[in-house]
Amino acid sequence: MPDTDETLRPPWHMLTRELRDNTGGIRTLRIGVLGLVPPQIMTWDHALLVGRITCRDMIESARAWVPVMRAAGADLVIALAHTGIGDGPDRPMMENAAQAIARLPGIDAIIGGHSHRVYPDPSSGPPDAGPAPLRGMPFVKPGFRGSHLGVLDLSLTQDACGTWRVTGHTAEARAAAGIPPDPAFCRALAPAHSHTLKLTEREIGRTATPLHSYLTLVRNDPATQLVNDAQRDALASALKGSAYEDLPILSVSAPFKTGGRGGPTYYTDMPAGALRLRNVTDIYPFPNALCGLLVTGADLRDWLERAAICFRQIIPGTSDQMLLDTKIPGHDFDVIDGLSYAIDLSQPPRYDLSGALVAPDSRRIRNLCHRGLPTSESARFVIATNSYRAYGGGPFRALAKTGLIHTCSRPVRDILADYISARRHIHPVARPVWRFTTLPDTRVIFETGPGVRAHAGDLAALCAQDLGTSARGFARLGLWLGSGQTRPIDNSLSCESPI
Repeated sequence: MPDTDETLRPPWHMLTRELRDNTGGIRTLRIGVLGLVPPQIMTWDHALLVGRITCRDMIESARAWVPVMRAAGADLVIALAHTGIGDGPDRPMMENAAQAIARLPGIDAIIGGHSHRVYPDPSSGPPDAGPAPLRGMPFVKPGFRGSHLGVLDLSLTQDACGTWRVTGHTAEARAAAGIPPDPAFCRALAPAHSHTLKLTEREIGRTATPLHSYLTLVRNDPATQLVNDAQRDALASALKGSAYEDLPILSVSAPFKTGGRGGPTYYTDMPAGALRLRNVTDIYPFPNALCGLLVTGADLRDWLERAAICFRQIIPGTSDQMLLDTKIPGHDFDVIDGLSYAIDLSQPPRYDLSGALVAPDSRRIRNLCHRGLPTSESARFVIATNSYRAYGGGPFRALAKTGLIHTCSRPVRDILADYISARRHIHPVARPVWRFTTLPDTRVIFETGPGVRAHAGDLAALCAQDLGTSARGFARLGLWLGSGQTRPIDNSLSCESPI
């Protein structure tokens, strides 16, 4: 709190701006900007933050700091909050808390983020569409990774006491693709930009086959397995001579660019040939560190149940059901390499996006095997993963709390770059790790980027039917899950098939 907390950085900043009023006069306004991040950063970046900082509830922090900003002379207070709108009742330590922040006295506008949604954007759908959730609070959420420019236009009125109030506003999220670059800004950044391009264009190896993420949610994916190979190799080296070196070493990763809120162009798509440093960042965009965990067969089964929530429940014998649950990000679809297993889509998801158990009797994961033999609940393994997942990022359990046996300060993407550089020529081939179970006479619709149409061989291998393009610009593919029909995944895999 203001009187007791020692902050790592100043929690707010005062901007002084001279603005012209509707009479032509110049007015000086002091605008306070308050920074807020979800307390969940202590989970996402546990390895970097725990023991160094603590984090308070965003609502608690805003309620304490806004009066301090006002006392320092702020005419307006804008919350720069890394948080989405959210839903449900207010609760302590909320991750998506924009609605609760909007109800706090003394805040005039909010610039949000985190959820990768655009606001205002009619195509977003609830809960981000319409003014109701924010109760008229000026609010903008400009997408992610520079996709949009958020613009708030505030109408201000000064009362007899000299207090400025927001009496009207418009909010707009402008697509960055339609905004010309600012010449002065470009000139200032030119040296750094040139150096960055030189660094990221450096060739680190070559790939014999294309790497893309258009089909990573419906097939065993070479790019995801490349990450898993690099993680496993690094962890195996780190555990040599330890008490764990004789345990089976697995590796888990997820695809990161799978369309979704990023739109129909948000996919990895690399041709065969040179692999450059920027390609590694495209495959693995986050600065997560490598962790090694000691886990059981029961832990692995539970992990995979949580990963399988990205798929809708499918009714057998019914055609043209949508495969993906669009509320679940593709980067929650973890694939555990070193196992083989099937996903039964006729069952409902066992967990929801928060990780809460919602269907206790449901089991989607079938035929969980290691080296062709069923995996017992008590079997012990070591698994390579990233720090975000190890400490409970997404709908997953924080297994690092009891099973952490190795941490590495180097980001996984650097480990991936080293892995490629050491081999120079790689031949990514998808191994048979997972599949969908057979559902007779059942066709699902899978939406992916239209760039998939350039990969005719991969579509043919899935026997995918091109059903055209959706209103949002995604390619719609029909995939049969039935025995004896064209199938999206090799359904011959079983516990009797060694990997």
